[in-house]
Amino acid sequence: MPPAAPPVPAPARDGVRGGPRPSRNPLLLAPAGAGALTAAVFVLATALARSHPLGPYTRNVVDLGQQYLPYHAYWRAFLLGDTHGDAFLNWNSGFGAGFLGDIGTYLSSPFSLLVVLFPADRPELALYVITALKITSAGAAMAALLIRLRPAGRPGGPWPLAALLGAAYALSGWTFNHGASVPMWLDGLIAFPLLCLVAEWARAGRRPVLGPLVVAAAWTANFYTAYMATLGAALFLAVRLLTADPETAPAPRTAGGPETPGASGTTARRRLAALLRAGWTVGLGIGLAAPLVLVVFSGTKYADPTPETVFAPASWPELLGRFLPATANVDTPALFIGTPALLLALTLPFNRAVAPRVRLGWTAPAVLVTLSLQWGPTHLLWHAGASPNGNPYRQAFVLCGLLLIAAWFSAAPGVPRPAALLGAAALLGALALAARSSADIDAWSYPAAAAALLLALAACALAPRAGRPAASRALPVAGAVLLLAAQAGESAVSGMRTEWQQRADVAWAPRIGAWQRAVAAEVARADAWPAYRTDPGPLPGGNEPLLLGGEGADAYSSLTTENTSRTLDSLGFGHYAKGRHPETLDNPVTDAIFSIGARIRSEATEPVRQDAAPRGGATATLTPVPPLVTVHPAGNATVDPADSAFRNQELLLGSSVYALPAVRRTGTTLTARCPAGSEVWFWAPEFKGTAALAGAAPADYDGRPPAVRAPMRALGTVPPGGRVRVELLPEGRTTLPRQSVGCLDRSRLAAAVTRLTATGATRVTTTGHGLTAELPPGSTGTAVVAVPRATGWRCAAGDAEPVSARSHRGLLAVPLDGRATRVSCSFRPPGVRLGAAAGGAALFALLATALLARRRARRTRSGSHPGRQEFTGRPHEARPGAQDADYAPRRTGA
Repeated sequence: MPPAAPPVPAPARDGVRGGPRPSRNPLLLAPAGAGALTAAVFVLATALARSHPLGPYTRNVVDLGQQYLPYHAYWRAFLLGDTHGDAFLNWNSGFGAGFLGDIGTYLSSPFSLLVVLFPADRPELALYVITALKITSAGAAMAALLIRLRPAGRPGGPWPLAALLGAAYALSGWTFNHGASVPMWLDGLIAFPLLCLVAEWARAGRRPVLGPLVVAAAWTANFYTAYMATLGAALFLAVRLLTADPETAPAPRTAGGPETPGASGTTARRRLAALLRAGWTVGLGIGLAAPLVLVVFSGTKYADPTPETVFAPASWPELLGRFLPATANVDTPALFIGTPALLLALTLPFNRAVAPRVRLGWTAPAVLVTLSLQWGPTHLLWHAGASPNGNPYRQAFVLCGLLLIAAWFSAAPGVPRPAALLGAAALLGALALAARSSADIDAWSYPAAAAALLLALAACALAPRAGRPAASRALPVAGAVLLLAAQAGESAVSGMRTEWQQRADVAWAPRIGAWQRAVAAEVARADAWPAYRTDPGPLPGGNEPLLLGGEGADAYSSLTTENTSRTLDSLGFGHYAKGRHPETLDNPVTDAIFSIGARIRSEATEPVRQDAAPRGGATATLTPVPPLVTVHPAGNATVDPADSAFRNQELLLGSSVYALPAVRRTGTTLTARCPAGSEVWFWAPEFKGTAALAGAAPADYDGRPPAVRAPMRALGTVPPGGRVRVELLPEGRTTLPRQSVGCLDRSRLAAAVTRLTATGATRVTTTGHGLTAELPPGSTGTAVVAVPRATGWRCAAGDAEPVSARSHRGLLAVPLDGRATRVSCSFRPPGVRLGAAAGGAALFALLATALLARRRARRTRSGSHPGRQEFTGRPHEARPGAQDADYAPRRTGA
């Protein structure tokens, strides 16, 4: 018989203590401690690196400055109703681009909503705070998971250890090297421990409604890394089903009903039931996220394809070197979790105080996942069947999490014995020795790791042991301080050095300053959408229309459509990111084609540096251009990207405006003859170097196929006599198109603009994702809308039913029969209907699950023994004398 329950102390009244102080709740203290520690160390690392906002140096490296910063700036304006478009369409970028897919790719995290709390001119601060909060939340989520994982046959471990290991997960090398500069991936970092908690609920038959909601939140926030986190959580569940102590494994609750601890253990039937519950939970959650996920998935089918990548595994010294601090490389897996945490994880195989099945169960997946990083088929599995271009180890955060779970199972029951610590230290030494030839090793790597290892071993030596006298209680406190200093100090140093290396080794954009504000002010003054477009022009970074306003060509998205990229390429525009980042083109013919009536030209007034926000001036130039909708004769509607950008421009304009001379090439000199006074334009998309017209300043070209395509550039005016001589100064091999030189006649262009204006739309109005144009009576031929044709556009002439839009040389086209005086087009993202249907079905299934759970809960309560007090499953609410189920020790007798 169990001992009688002790009397419950009377509650305090009128401020008088009626009993002892309530015990602290480790389920709350662990995540709170992990969050506080994570935030402090991340901020410290930023300060040590002297990065903005805690220093003068830019944080805008690679995609952080080119994608996430502009998208968050636009997101703020969108949420506050200050944009032309809506959730379906973004009128600012790429001459009109789908936006719902970009929301699902970059902005659907709940943390992104916080951008509205910051001033419009401080998007960098907003993004830094959002990044810090995501990393902090990841640490808290991992600690919340760990504190709920009881080592087999042991009470729950100490919450300070769970907090420390949670912070180690959030401050891993993956976070500093990848997550901090690609903030959307941080949602996957949060998702992994949360999905592991969902797996625990499925194993116990608990939370039938909350589980799917957590899955849905993870997949909505960032489905790409949530997919990887889901694979990791499935592995976690499999190991738990095989290793959880059958005497302490919770029995399944009837859905929504109270949990009965203990019972018959993890039998084959229980394991199968847990797997089915987990599958149902994940299926419901993904279904709820389908309205966004399917839109993104559909968008990838029409996105500009990047060149196929053949996976090449990193060498083993490089892989092992990434376990060490202060290493940074996008081509090798970032696996640093801190030397103290790694030491504890490596003690698990040697820790004889842990049950053999637990040692094997958590050592094996860590080893197998490490091996999976290096094998082609599993590499494709982790990345949903498509090898990514760049950063081939995006799933490394899952391995970091598994290592920290292993550390918890080894250290939570108590400090590992000296033999286990020595075995782990030997493994660490062998790892460090094997990694000595890695190019990723930094000057700080070995000193920081050695210092952290010594402090960690000293902390373990000071840990409490059986028989230690009470007078030595200060020693465990000192040991905890040493362990905290080792883990936190090494993480801060690693974060600092990673930022330094990134600034030195990768592309970067300057901080936002007076230059960008001057351009934004000019854009606001000149903008007259939809009468004409305003192009903010090029600045260091990218996605200027999202950051500064206007309606330009520049757009950088993983979902930039293939048609947009190919159409702009064929007209002489340049691009980055293998086609997914079209850049603006300052050319009067394309300005007329796309109705760019205001163009902002700006330049920095001082050198652009990493440690200062740039200053610069800006001016707006207004030019008469045709309306957004023009009328063209019916006829050939295709372009040939490989032919001539000059000819393709003329075909879309509907007039001949260039003289296209025969070009003679002699070495690095091009000669041709053009009408005197015309403008010389040079088109060489694959050329890297400079090109200069005799007597004029050189123009820079940066063609690096397939990643970078150089735009068409003006070289100067044809001199009297008509002889054109272009001198090239190439960097490497020179590849030129057949028609590399065109001479523009401005008077012909003005006549073409006048004609298109006279026959084009008399009035254009736009909505969030639609456009309507009034045409002159009797218009025949084809109405051409200056928007790249993409799947999802539907158009109609007059009162006809909208149909899928046609294409006229890559732009939207509507056939005219002479009777219609109005054309209209609207955009609906591909996949949105199917996603809505799937989401509705999943919501119905979730409601049915909730109702069934409620009914079973009522049935269970009505059938319970009248004298029995029910266990609620919440900490500190069990019947008197009983321990919380998460902390119940193993029973030794009947």
